[in-house]
Amino acid sequence: MKEIIIDPITRLEGHGNVSIFLNDQGEVENAYLKIPELRGFEKFCIGRRAELMPQLTTRICGVCPVAHHAASVKALDAAFNVDPPSPAKKLRELMYSAYYIYDHTLHFYYLGAPDFVVGPDAPPEKRNILGVIEKVGLDIAKEVIKHRAYGQKMTEIIGGKATHPVSYIPGGISKALTEQNRQEIEKMAASCVNFAQFSLKLFHDVVLGNTKYVDLITSQAYTMPTYYMGTVDGNNKVNFYDGKIRVVTPSGSEFIKFQAKDYLQHVGEHVEPWTYSKMPFLKAVGWKGQVPGADSGIYRVGPLGRLNAADGMATPLAQAEYEVMYKTLGGKPVHSTLAFHWARLIELLYATERAMELVKDPEITSTNVRNKPGEPGEGVGITEAARGTLIHHYTLDKDALVKDVNLIVATTNNYPAICMSIRDAAKGLIHGGKVDQGILNMVEMAFRAYDPCFGCATHAAVGQMPLTVEVFDAQKRLVSKVSR
Repeated sequence: MKEIIIDPITRLEGHGNVSIFLNDQGEVENAYLKIPELRGFEKFCIGRRAELMPQLTTRICGVCPVAHHAASVKALDAAFNVDPPSPAKKLRELMYSAYYIYDHTLHFYYLGAPDFVVGPDAPPEKRNILGVIEKVGLDIAKEVIKHRAYGQKMTEIIGGKATHPVSYIPGGISKALTEQNRQEIEKMAASCVNFAQFSLKLFHDVVLGNTKYVDLITSQAYTMPTYYMGTVDGNNKVNFYDGKIRVVTPSGSEFIKFQAKDYLQHVGEHVEPWTYSKMPFLKAVGWKGQVPGADSGIYRVGPLGRLNAADGMATPLAQAEYEVMYKTLGGKPVHSTLAFHWARLIELLYATERAMELVKDPEITSTNVRNKPGEPGEGVGITEAARGTLIHHYTLDKDALVKDVNLIVATTNNYPAICMSIRDAAKGLIHGGKVDQGILNMVEMAFRAYDPCFGCATHAAVGQMPLTVEVFDAQKRLVSKVSR
């Protein structure tokens, strides 16, 4: 049996490698996405002061720190039995919308777009942001950089820092928004609405206007029926910051809907010995292995997961594009993995519209931004990270020190499906043992659509950290090497 290894895999957050096993006929027997890194956040958070958690957990990821900041503080709201005032919730959600603006912009243009704008068969040195700039021109590149910076600037204004914000605190937020800052955010958000519409037009022209790409999106190699999970508001519309968790079946009907505090009743975690990431599944269905369909408890989260799990978008422009996507791809739910890219741009548009709604809200500059926390206990906080449903669960002792932590991050939720997507893409693309750089990149496209963050996903595991220690002498010569 022949093994093909893709190491490292590219254009993602974190580290991973893919092993593809071929039989004697050169057909794919199986493929594995292995995550070799380990980060022990669940363990070293224990014993910390509870109020440090919203700052500490932002360091899990430099790409989506706002998501961890929000899920963490929502867990503390619940643990301290405190409901933040309405202006504080709106300020939190405004910053959360800004985070989506810069995060979805980053993935589409820097990580996802090279596969479509430059082309999946292009030389590796061209499949990057510089290759995209070469194709679309410097003027568009400047708009991309400007609007991603706008998202980070809005985050900095509300959160205190652009990358590791500090303003979410138990019971509310640490500072009110001034009118001057509100006006500044409104101008940036308005520009971002136009940019999101432009990005969707670019997607329509470059991707949907190319029949080869449409055939790729709808091909069997990238199609996989699963359950879908996402947070919805009271009208079953997509909401990033708050709501109930809704799961739909592969046929699109509602399967369960639950509150954050009840997640353990519905989500289990399976462990495999060959990876440092767990594999969540729906308890009501059970773990049946890495197989798709209604009889398997595997589900998907993230942009396509949220849109499939919801009945629509809560803003008009995003709703119109939502309807176009499902009409174009044959109705709900859409099972095409590459449709995550389209869903991500619809969410970008929704985030900009929602930011405009919130920044114009009369309460947004209120100084009533915090309620006093109560006695410490246990709490669960769930938000929708850009990559999908994010769960923080804390148990505090009587002194408000952290006794126990459980984190299920978005990429962990998607991990079983990502492994299956890679396997199915490899089986659909590799035949007779014939492999080239273009085919291997198209296998990578199967995981890249999820925008995985393996740094987030490998926060805890059972086993040993792979470790190599090298000892050099004063002349920088290798004296000793020990591996575990």
